[in-house]
Amino acid sequence: MIKIGLISDTHGYLDERVFEYFTECDEIWHAGDIGDLAVMKQLEAFKPTVGVYGNIDGTDIRHIYPEDQVFEREGKTIWITHIGGYPPKYNRRVLKQLDTIKPYLFICGHSHIVKVLTDKARLPLIHINPGAVGMQGFHKMRTIMRFDLTPEGVRNMQLIELGKRG
Repeated sequence: MIKIGLISDTHGYLDERVFEYFTECDEIWHAGDIGDLAVMKQLEAFKPTVGVYGNIDGTDIRHIYPEDQVFEREGKTIWITHIGGYPPKYNRRVLKQLDTIKPYLFICGHSHIVKVLTDKARLPLIHINPGAVGMQGFHKMRTIMRFDLTPEGVRNMQLIELGKRG
């Protein structure tokens, strides 16, 4: 079992409470729109961190973090990208690769809208968007997520509200 802290759309802002909520996590996954390399440096100093760039990220971030991260944890394929859509409304780029990658977890940011959806019609995957933790955007509540990933699947998923964007 691995404990995951999931974050997206920091837009250069990192709430210090993230460290408290992610204390027991083994890894942090950032689904893009980092905004400032200092955010990732803080996260990486705290826990092993996997990240992707988002549409607002400049070349400094894009040189370090890819558009897509595809990797295995607990025997499950994970795909993290910033802009990907969601079941059944995936974007064209994702649709071209979805049947090849066949992820168990498909994680995106971008919309600033918390979503946890299954796609049993196309692939048996779980789509997760943790919402946005930063101060920029149209979201009202800043959110992060954490969950356990086991060989059997996702367990103990929690949505954590960090307060209103303000």
